[in-house]
Amino acid sequence: MWDPEKYLAFGDDRARPFFDLVARVGAESPRAVVDLGCGPGHLTETLASRWPRAALTGFDSSPEMVEAARARGVTARVRAIESWQPDDDTDVVISNAALQWVPGHVELLREWVRRLPSGAWIAVQVPGNFAAPSHRIIRDLAREPHWRERLESIVLREDGTVLDPAGYADVMADAGCEVDAWETTYQQRLKGRNPALEWVTGTALRPIRGVLSDGEWADFRSAIAPRMFEAYPSRSDGTTWFPFRRIFFVARTP
Repeated sequence: MWDPEKYLAFGDDRARPFFDLVARVGAESPRAVVDLGCGPGHLTETLASRWPRAALTGFDSSPEMVEAARARGVTARVRAIESWQPDDDTDVVISNAALQWVPGHVELLREWVRRLPSGAWIAVQVPGNFAAPSHRIIRDLAREPHWRERLESIVLREDGTVLDPAGYADVMADAGCEVDAWETTYQQRLKGRNPALEWVTGTALRPIRGVLSDGEWADFRSAIAPRMFEAYPSRSDGTTWFPFRRIFFVARTP
């Protein structure tokens, strides 16, 4: 279950890649703009300022997130990304930090290129930190005997399901698109008690929280907390530096 409040606890830090992504989209007057994996809608609603005449719709698989987005006035619908298909007037598709949850999304991208109008834009950002200490710690704990039966199958692989920038550039170029692909590592300045743990609680740990009871979740957090603190210690001024690697591409259909 997605928790909008937990996700938004680091809303400003998570938002920067979204704006860096959207800034590279060259659409001037799109008819319809779609945000796939819109979450609580706090970023989706900013697209109305960028394209005030466009029909803007957000989609998310989480009813809790869609409810939060609707509370902001965003037109949002519950739908899994893999079941979405573009309409004839869909000129911009944005997916920010969502496609990593969709196995086989590379073929999905190829299908969107075939179905989207000529000259449509596809803008995607996915995490590139599956080999980071935070994710390694989660995988290692989930594979320990006490947790393995419940958790190992739902923990993302070391490489997740994502490609590197060159991989996405190849996929989209082979589909006939103009494509711009890049990566950025942000050094997020976090504050608080074990903030790296709180950060991943709203994202990478979400599938684990979804299958554990309240008591099991408390035990899991107790086990992972010291490992996360050791990997991401606080400086004397209370700062914790959290490397945040993101992979981006913006493509335009032929």
